[in-house]
Amino acid sequence: MKKIPYTIFGFDHCEMYVGNAKQASHYYQSTMGFNLVAYQGLETGNRETVSYVLNQGLINLVLTSPLVKNTEIGKHIDRHGDGMKAISFLVDDATIAWDESIKRGAQSEFEPKTLEDENGSIIMSAIRTFGDTVHSFIERKKYNGIFLPGFKDIDKSKKIQNTDLVHIDHVVGNQPSGEMKTVCKFYENVFGWHRFWSVDDKDINTKYSSLRSIVMANNNEKIKIPINEPADGLKISQIQEFIDYYDDSGVQHLALSTKNIIKTVEKMRENGVDFLPTPKSYYEKLEKRIGTIDEDIAELSRLGILVDKDENGYMLQIFTKPLQDRPTLFFEIIQRKGSNSFGKGNFKALFESIEREQQKRGNL
Repeated sequence: MKKIPYTIFGFDHCEMYVGNAKQASHYYQSTMGFNLVAYQGLETGNRETVSYVLNQGLINLVLTSPLVKNTEIGKHIDRHGDGMKAISFLVDDATIAWDESIKRGAQSEFEPKTLEDENGSIIMSAIRTFGDTVHSFIERKKYNGIFLPGFKDIDKSKKIQNTDLVHIDHVVGNQPSGEMKTVCKFYENVFGWHRFWSVDDKDINTKYSSLRSIVMANNNEKIKIPINEPADGLKISQIQEFIDYYDDSGVQHLALSTKNIIKTVEKMRENGVDFLPTPKSYYEKLEKRIGTIDEDIAELSRLGILVDKDENGYMLQIFTKPLQDRPTLFFEIIQRKGSNSFGKGNFKALFESIEREQQKRGNL
């Protein structure tokens, strides 16, 4: 497969379709420390949709709701609940990115189009991926505005105390059983990506459930997308629970990086974010398994933060509970100290914690 003739610089933004963007925006500001930076809606001339743009570090989240009935956005929310629609990439050429993707077998979501205002112009395009999820290509080299043309800046006098989140580490997509390899092949064929990391049900299992996962990465490895599928188990796995409630494949979680996970999680807990609990027994043999680390294990235990290592170092991670009533989308907070892994050593503890939550919901 020849090299792709365009460059992906990194994640541009992630757009979620939600039932009430104004209220969801308030949640992300007050609990996770995002700042509201841009807005589009009735006041900007958009009569059909409203969007709030939230920023922290290099992370941009867009929350979009319909303003009228019988829209594609409304149908998406009705089927999936609040969920991720678009994972957008910042590219050097959105036209070539779309053209090349279509040549390699992708289906178009929309053709390259130019949007402009007094701050310049952008070119954007999009292709379909798994389920109803799309990847959009954003070309910004002629634009100096806060986000995209059509959005207005928000008064910055109201400052939110951020939680020291830095950038998107990875985005995870869940697939029905048997579809993981097909989706990975799509990323290989359409984007020229490679397999960065993988685990199977022999690596990740509990008494009740298991999964398989392959992490796909672009050529500069700025973008990583783990692709999961459920494996056979005695009961319903968390992957299958997601598929059942989302009613399709889709984005299971976003992993957001921080340079001080203890400080970040402390703030988020104080603000009301619910994290998955970790049993105290997990920490009894942690130092023996991981070796010496910079952090106080008692502090990690108090906050429920998990630790894993590989040949390059170690990483710390923790997962929120689902951020809506359907047990679908959640967030991961991660700090890497050399490790490039995805917490293989933590999956058993994580799965068992998720299974306890599933049992409370009557879904295990």
